[in-house]
Amino acid sequence: MADILPFKRPKLSEKHKGKSLCRSGFHKWKVVTSKQFDVKQGRLVTVSRCERCGKEKVERL
Repeated sequence: MADILPFKRPKLSEKHKGKSLCRSGFHKWKVVTSKQFDVKQGRLVTVSRCERCGKEKVERL
């Protein structure tokens, strides 16, 4: 016979941990140093990524 594994659901607090601040517009931006040059536009750019949700924003210099 097969072994029966118990099904464990993640708690809602674990599933949505840290996302409520990002939904309200309070992201935790961190600069990504691997992308500093935009090839298509030929300009230097600053790419920032939110540590909580992973959203990216680009500032052109």
